[in-house]
Amino acid sequence: MGKFVLTDVRLFTGGADLTGHSNKVEISSEVEDKDTTNYASQGWKEILGGLASAEIAGGGQWEAGDPGLVDDHSWATLGGVGPWSIGPRGAAVGSLAYFTKALRADYKLGDAVGEVAPWEGTAKSSWPLVRGQFIHPPGTARSTTGTGTSVNLGAVPAGKRLYAALHVLSVAGTSTPTITARIQSDDNPGFSSATTRLTYAAATAVGGEILRTDGTAITDDWWQVAWVITGTTPSFMFASTLGIW
Repeated sequence: MGKFVLTDVRLFTGGADLTGHSNKVEISSEVEDKDTTNYASQGWKEILGGLASAEIAGGGQWEAGDPGLVDDHSWATLGGVGPWSIGPRGAAVGSLAYFTKALRADYKLGDAVGEVAPWEGTAKSSWPLVRGQFIHPPGTARSTTGTGTSVNLGAVPAGKRLYAALHVLSVAGTSTPTITARIQSDDNPGFSSATTRLTYAAATAVGGEILRTDGTAITDDWWQVAWVITGTTPSFMFASTLGIW
């Protein structure tokens, strides 16, 4: 990926797509530096890495009146922990994604008379900031059970984990439309012997969830999201991200 101008950043938090309500998104991560300098250090400081952390800061145009809009979502999740996914160049399958489980730490709104009503907020990581890919695009509606496009993310080494976030952005239908999504792996893109690695809670409303494996090595290198949909005339819009850390 070469140099580019930020024009198509995608921002998802829980079940809210804040892309059309934001004009600034920043991601930062850091590792504490711990001084271990001693008399054998030959006059040079010695440093060890301590605790790591990440922060997401965003802002844009304030809107309210729906659970998927920034004001409703911010008040509902303030002080809560949930999934955040960011795509610096869109959210197509295979596009670069940064995502984490983070605390909605603060929320600010309002400005001077005559200004477009703004919002600002930050989220502070509770899990690692993962660099991965989108494996399901937010703009594709799903009404029947199925699977997404497979991606070659690579194997999971021992001691590492597979992380996966799900953002259910809209729900329609009658008789309790429900989607139960899961993450599958295989050693080939045709998924002839798919293995389920993570399963999300059944969702009947907008919302989000992030999961991770237990640190056991996984030799499969192909991955996909699959889902089971039930209900009468159901329709779901959702985004999903996947990465290894």
